[in-house]
Amino acid sequence: MTGFGKGEATLKNKKITVEIRSLNSKQLDLNLRLPSLYRQSEYEIRTLAARRLVRGKVDIFVTVENQKTETPARIDRELYREYMRQATEAVEYAGIGVNYDALAAAVLRLPEVVATETEAISEEEHAALMAATEAAAAQLDEFRTQEGAILIADLLRRVELIEQYKEEVIPYEKSRTENIRSRIEENLAKLNAEVDRNRLEQEMIFYLEKLDITEEKVRLTNHCNYFREVARGEEAAGRKLGFIAQEMGREINTLGSKANESNIQILVVKMKDELEKIKEQVLNIL
Repeated sequence: MTGFGKGEATLKNKKITVEIRSLNSKQLDLNLRLPSLYRQSEYEIRTLAARRLVRGKVDIFVTVENQKTETPARIDRELYREYMRQATEAVEYAGIGVNYDALAAAVLRLPEVVATETEAISEEEHAALMAATEAAAAQLDEFRTQEGAILIADLLRRVELIEQYKEEVIPYEKSRTENIRSRIEENLAKLNAEVDRNRLEQEMIFYLEKLDITEEKVRLTNHCNYFREVARGEEAAGRKLGFIAQEMGREINTLGSKANESNIQILVVKMKDELEKIKEQVLNIL
């Protein structure tokens, strides 16, 4: 969800520039900075940003460059002259030498000497502002799309690795069963006690069934296939991919708890490592 976009609009005497920067975030966290003159358009800018950007930590900067010397600030000349007269008389009365530069600067800061005329922007200027915002959002979207394609390719590669490690578990499953059976029989032999072989066989089968990881492997395969389907075919799939990754994690954890074999545990650790990288990258997907 990181990205940058810039849009510009030029009017007769003004140039409007809109810049949008986006970082990763679970929700839309929008920060808007714009000249006070454009406050009347704030709601529409926020609405456009929410619709186009969906989520992320978004900063929008609106600047306007005036190409004429006019300013909305106005000096009340009569009030300024009266303030200067009274201030000069007060300084002279106090017997202090008059520093006209300092006095003039101080008078300009007195209440109502300088006033800013509030004005509403024209329909043309409002349309130009929104067009620049739309252009910036479109450029950021393009940036996100390019980054998203790279991230999706990386995620799918890691899903492939998880399935590869899952397949590498298979050769160890048979030897694991034989090792568990041998270990139980050796321990029983050390007890020098009579054992009902039929009952022992039943209990052995029950115990080994509890350690069977076939269902976990099947469900993990289904989750991996669904992850690919969503990643390749759905827009704004970030949250859904995050949920699927959680389900993949449950199956991998269960597989690890049932492993009871060092080589399988090593493969489970490798799967967990790839899954953690997937979870981190999914946060970057819209």
